[in-house]
Amino acid sequence: MPSKQSAVLAGIRVLDFTSMIAGAYCTRLLADLGAEVIKCEPLSGDYVRVPAPLRDGKSAYFAHLNCGKKSLCLDLKRPEARELVAGLAAQSDVVVENFRPGVMQRLGLDYETLAELKPDIVYCAITGYGQSGPDAGLPAYAPIVHAASGYDLANMEHQDNLERPLRTGLYVADYFSGMTAAGGIQGALLHRERTGQGQAVDVALMDNMLSMLVYQVLQEQFSFDGPLMLYAPSPTRDGYVIVMPLTQANFVALAEVTDHPEWLNDPRFADFAERQRNWDELMLLIDQWTATRSSEECEALISEAGCPISRYKTVGQAITSAQSRYRGVMAEVDDGAGPVQVVNAPWRLSHSPVAAQPWVSEVGQHTRELLCDLLGYSPQRVTELAQQGVLIAADE
Repeated sequence: MPSKQSAVLAGIRVLDFTSMIAGAYCTRLLADLGAEVIKCEPLSGDYVRVPAPLRDGKSAYFAHLNCGKKSLCLDLKRPEARELVAGLAAQSDVVVENFRPGVMQRLGLDYETLAELKPDIVYCAITGYGQSGPDAGLPAYAPIVHAASGYDLANMEHQDNLERPLRTGLYVADYFSGMTAAGGIQGALLHRERTGQGQAVDVALMDNMLSMLVYQVLQEQFSFDGPLMLYAPSPTRDGYVIVMPLTQANFVALAEVTDHPEWLNDPRFADFAERQRNWDELMLLIDQWTATRSSEECEALISEAGCPISRYKTVGQAITSAQSRYRGVMAEVDDGAGPVQVVNAPWRLSHSPVAAQPWVSEVGQHTRELLCDLLGYSPQRVTELAQQGVLIAADE
């Protein structure tokens, strides 16, 4: 169990200009690691405060991505707001933004400008296609990048009788890019610790998707001997399971537990190379065995024998499983409308706490505190700026 040592990013201050998923998930992970994250929101509040599910006007979606972050609400089009942001940047360690290239430069809040104020700043920009190149200025969300990267067509090739790519409601590019951005930021912080030098971290959703398509990238360069091994569901009496006898030990275990020792002497399955060439035939034999049993029985027998297998489960079944409960996968936060279960960061550290913080800020909840404590503004000056429409302080 982790000791009560400080979180690994305790003392690190992050200015967060992100919205939607990738950037917000990145800074949520930094907050889980102990960083002080200041979320800079427009006067209307972050767009992600709007999507369902809503309870008493509070978005549980926002809570999931933004728990543990302080809220600073201001109009970046106003010079007074940009002045105070520059002051906060000078007292911060990290800036994260996900505007299209050029937006922060026009606001005077780009890496080069802020690095003049604070040379050791770590500045992370998350965009669809990166900060440079002919596509850099294109707008993009995760499903756009899924299509542009080849991910959707590669997945389509693995399906039977499809005439067009599958619909998507899973934002793989966003969450994967958020995780790699958090990693890149921590690498830059380590570099700063060693050298005193800050730097820009350029994260592109496109680059992240291509880094996942390793086999497909190799297919574009080389010819492959034999068919691609596709891992398909095997039918059971009450659903489906997926079975993967990849190693020789896996295959032997499967042949023994299914009472098919003849498979071990079948030249089609003699070794991994032969099984790869005859994978579809092996899968048909597995399907015949699983079809006569329940999913639970298949999973119990094959798993105990030592071959990887899983039933197809709902997300609800996964997050309430004994394994998830034991590892503390879920955490409870309160967004002012009641408790919300969110997923903790996907790693555990042996000597440092990592956990979703149990609170969610109201719009502009920390504006006055941040300006008074960090920049030395008087309460009266904050009130004046609020009255002028420069910012929102929740206590006004």
